[in-house]
Amino acid sequence: MVNSLNNFAASNSQAPAGTKKLTETPGKNQGVNQNTPQGPIGNARDSSTVSTLASQLSEASVRAQARDARLTRTELSWMAKNTLNELDSDHYTANKSKHDSEVPDTDNAELLARAKSATKYTNGLGKNPFSGMPMDQLALITYDDSGTFTVNERRAALQESAKQEFAWRQKVVAEAEYEYNSTGKLTKFFQSVLDHYKGLPPVEQAQYPNDYETKLKDWIDLDFNYFTNIAEGKKKMDTESFVSRILDGDSSLFDDTTSSKEAAST
Repeated sequence: MVNSLNNFAASNSQAPAGTKKLTETPGKNQGVNQNTPQGPIGNARDSSTVSTLASQLSEASVRAQARDARLTRTELSWMAKNTLNELDSDHYTANKSKHDSEVPDTDNAELLARAKSATKYTNGLGKNPFSGMPMDQLALITYDDSGTFTVNERRAALQESAKQEFAWRQKVVAEAEYEYNSTGKLTKFFQSVLDHYKGLPPVEQAQYPNDYETKLKDWIDLDFNYFTNIAEGKKKMDTESFVSRILDGDSSLFDDTTSSKEAAST
C-alpha cells in the first residue's frame, strides 16, 4: 500500500468535512501481527458477529483469488488506484451523503449494526468496527467491490490498514536509524521491508514498482557499508529521507541503472 501512509497523514491533517481526524499516535504493537478479528466474543451475539464476518471474509477471499488470477499486475495496480480514489478522495467526499445512507441488502441485524458503526466512525463518532483486524483481512474488505461491504465499511477498513501501516513504518524507520548509526549499514532494514512486502496481498504489492522485490534483494546481498564506501567521514547520509523513499516505493530507486551506492548518496 504505497499511498496508504500519505493518505492516512492527509486524512489527519485535512480531513473532509464530517470525517474523523485520527490524531492519536499508534502503539508499537498495534494489531499488525494478529491472526483473527479482534473484539469481545463473550456472549452468543458477539460470537455470531465474528462468525458472520468470518463467513464474509472467506467469500471475499475466494473473489480476491479469482481477481488476482485474472488481472495482470498493471491491471491490479489500476484497480487499486480506482479503489483508493473511491474511498479516500474528493470523489468520496462529494458522495458522502449517499455513502452515509447506504445499508446492506439484508435483514441480518449484525450486518446492519456493523454498517451503521462504520458510518458513525467515518463521521468521527465511535470506534472503527475493524480495529485490530489483520492487514490481509482489511485488504479483503477494502478492495471488495461486490457490494458485500458498504463503502463506509471499506473506508473504515482502509483507514485501519493505514493506521497499522503507519505504526509499522514508525518502528522500522527507528530501527533503520539505529542500524545505520551503529553499523553504517541498512541491510536489516532492507530485509524488514522485503518481509513486509512479501506479506502483502497481490493487489497491494501491485502498487509498488515492478522490480521492488528484486532491488531489495540486491541491496540485502550487497550488505553495503555506507560509512566506509559512501560517507568516508566527509558526507553523512540522510538516512530518514532514504528509508522514506524506500518505503514509498520511489521509482527513481527501483530501476536497473540505480545502484545502492547512487541511491544512498542522493
